[in-house]
Amino acid sequence: MTVDHQVSPWFTRNTAPPAHERVVERICARAAPEGTPIHVTDLPLGGVQIWIDGDGDRWSLYHRMAHQLRLAGWHTETGTDRLLVLGWSADCLAHRVRVLHAALAGRLADFDLTSFTAVSIATRLCQEGLPAERIVPEVEARIREELRWPGRLADLDGLQRTASLEPLRLRLAQVAGLEATVRQRCGEHLSLAGRVATTVTGGQAPPRIGLARLTTGLSERMVAASVPNRPPGFLLDSVPAIPADSYAATA
Repeated sequence: MTVDHQVSPWFTRNTAPPAHERVVERICARAAPEGTPIHVTDLPLGGVQIWIDGDGDRWSLYHRMAHQLRLAGWHTETGTDRLLVLGWSADCLAHRVRVLHAALAGRLADFDLTSFTAVSIATRLCQEGLPAERIVPEVEARIREELRWPGRLADLDGLQRTASLEPLRLRLAQVAGLEATVRQRCGEHLSLAGRVATTVTGGQAPPRIGLARLTTGLSERMVAASVPNRPPGFLLDSVPAIPADSYAATA
């Protein structure tokens, strides 16, 4: 396993920049019970250490945190009293590439499911009497949580990823490119969810932005069947038909 212990200004003898410490803290917070204080400081010879207060089952919590950090591409070492992050791992970065590819070919390729979920949520909220102006933000928030990747990528905001080893630099560049594609695809799903929710509540959907991979068909029929007084092709004017093989070309 290749590990780079000098991956950025963060992993040097200098003090870890606060932005990078916050990235680690945000990732660890996802694995910890809500409200758990998480301490992150730099190590004298490079890397950072994480620890939590209290006498509970810290060992299990450190292992859950380490799992999330490895998913981001870091090499970690877990002890009974602290968790160490020591640099980029070639194996962990390769796994992240596989996970990102799987997301793009799996859930993030299924716009019909996003349409169905948005229709279901918006219809239920309408029946519950939620004001129309609150339905669209609520639908988008629930779709964002269901997709999971918007939150995962938001945790990395402010992180500068470099490496001293050429193979790791190339792998980091590959990860960054895939993350950008995932972020764009998530934006397309959220835009679609907002348009669908707006239509369900009887509002005027805004112009389509960045939905190049969205095909017509099931999504439009599903929404039309769920919204009164909407012809079956009401989305066709705003969403151009895309050949089915375009998915394969962009996978």
